[in-house]
Amino acid sequence: MDKALVIIPTYNEVENIEIIVKKTLERKDFDILVVDDMSPDGTADVVLELKKNHNSRLFLEQRAFKEGLGKAYIQGFRWALKKKYDFIFEMDADLSHDPKELSPMLDCLKSEFDLVIGSRYVKGINVVNWPLSRILLSYFASLYVRGITFMPIKDPTAGFVGYTREVLEHLDFKRINFVGYAFQIEMKFKIWSKGYKYKEHPIIFTNRELGVSKMNGKIIWEALYAVLLLRVKSIFNSI
Repeated sequence: MDKALVIIPTYNEVENIEIIVKKTLERKDFDILVVDDMSPDGTADVVLELKKNHNSRLFLEQRAFKEGLGKAYIQGFRWALKKKYDFIFEMDADLSHDPKELSPMLDCLKSEFDLVIGSRYVKGINVVNWPLSRILLSYFASLYVRGITFMPIKDPTAGFVGYTREVLEHLDFKRINFVGYAFQIEMKFKIWSKGYKYKEHPIIFTNRELGVSKMNGKIIWEALYAVLLLRVKSIFNSI
């Protein structure tokens, strides 16, 4: 039987983690790995309490210190491959991604696709409760990425993503350079560059109601720089 895992990275998500874990566990085909960056608010403690009733499907990796989104996901990927999962998903802890979309996204991977992207922009702009400034920033960032890299993916910064085991096995994690939202761009660009088949599955993205967004100016600048660097490296076949 195929095994599917959802990796949820966390840093100070104590308000959201129990809700997202319980909603995800309702999808019976999926296990969960929470990768916590030593949240001082007790996020990991909530997960440990939940594990008492879901020990066979809920797992926790606690990192020594905060290193960023990319490092957390890579640790999760290594764990998933070691545990022989066939399909591995990324999903935010802040309830912006609806776990109900996991099942149709998994169906995509079980058919003919190697990468599935929960896309906000494949059918117009499907975002709820974001301020206009944030919508414009995200949408035009996507246009910028596509214009520089020539990658046709409409939502290259999406964080709701599923991979087949094969895709992750053929990536050199030591050559993933970025840790913020640029990590999402880099992963898609490298997979697309290798010729894997992808599908953008339309989702509705809902802005968080609890907790604090991790978006900041440093993350934005890293993403702008990352896109240029990825394009230059691709010209010299060094990605």
